[in-house]
Amino acid sequence: MCQICDGAVEEFLDLGRQPLSDAFLTEQDLAVEFFYRLAVGVCRSCTMVQLVEQVPRDLMFHEDYPYYSSGSSVMREHFETTARALLARCADEPDPFVVEIGSNDGVLLRTVKAAGVRHLGFEPSGKVAAAAMEHGVRVLTDFFDAESAAAAQHNDGPADVIFAANTICHIPYMRSILEGVDRLLADDGIFVFEDPYFGDIVAKTSFDQIYDEHFFFFTARSVQAMVAGFGLELVDVERLPVHGGEVRYTIARAGARPPSDAVSALIEAERAQGLSDLPTLRRFAADTARVLADLQALLRRLREEGQQVVGYGATAKSATVTNFCGIDRDLVSFVCDTTPAKQGRLTPGTHIPVRPAEAFADPYPPYALLFAWNHADEIMAKEQGFRESGGRWIQYVPDVHVS
Repeated sequence: MCQICDGAVEEFLDLGRQPLSDAFLTEQDLAVEFFYRLAVGVCRSCTMVQLVEQVPRDLMFHEDYPYYSSGSSVMREHFETTARALLARCADEPDPFVVEIGSNDGVLLRTVKAAGVRHLGFEPSGKVAAAAMEHGVRVLTDFFDAESAAAAQHNDGPADVIFAANTICHIPYMRSILEGVDRLLADDGIFVFEDPYFGDIVAKTSFDQIYDEHFFFFTARSVQAMVAGFGLELVDVERLPVHGGEVRYTIARAGARPPSDAVSALIEAERAQGLSDLPTLRRFAADTARVLADLQALLRRLREEGQQVVGYGATAKSATVTNFCGIDRDLVSFVCDTTPAKQGRLTPGTHIPVRPAEAFADPYPPYALLFAWNHADEIMAKEQGFRESGGRWIQYVPDVHVS
């Protein structure tokens, strides 16, 4: 049943038994590792693409959640630019108030704070919330929902801007989120969120964007339908290059702002692409199976040739790839990553050791499997020594290729 409209959901892709994507393990954790079935369907009524099975939110977002938004220089710059744009949109308000859902380590709200603007972040993951607080960012360590939003409105008044990045798609209980937006948003305020765009996922066969934390896969058409039942309206969309392709959606109260031409243009493009049509979705599933088979075959051939392969980037989305393909330490020796919380642990499900970034050059391997492909330009500029040593990158989006 659809989590938005209670319509019928038709499954089109099954990625099998999967672990929690960000649950990097110690040896002692292996006996109690959590698994679920990762499958995707489309609602035949509102067109929302969504996971078939929910994972409890407290298993994914908790005290030791290991992702820090400021870990990438590209994303730091993106959020600073975004914060300045949001501040400009509420600059005429006498005492503007900016709220962020899923504020993580405060990378966006730091800029808001520096501007002297009232702000509040909702971040249930304790350690990343603490990192934001160390920078003086005001954070509530709680999930955003109808109840917590009502409390914020009571304490601080209505929000001129409610923002979320790579967060709204994580939340199955969308009705409570939108009720919360309705309670907290000022009459002329805006709710802005950006998330991976399903149109890009299909076009690029970037199937690894599908994992436990990504419950919904948005299009302009499905977002328009999603917010309409809460007295809200999609008034603008903007394509973004980050994280392999995202869309920034701007929501306002119905009738408060005229929708831009970009909304109708993107919805028409989605119709032309057939994003909610079962034949398109089944082709995407077939393309996904082909890529996974090609990657598995390449890694097995390199093993037979005695070539070492090292993973680069212990990303959440790499769990989908490694577990579906059965990529373990026999095929990939270790994964290097800059996140201290992941180092010295094992990857979810396949239990490949995670080592510090310095291990990549000690010595350089002949092949590196780029799990963090959405940061490819940044990584390859940083790792020129790998290329100079004769190393070759393995990538699998949009298809398997070695460069």
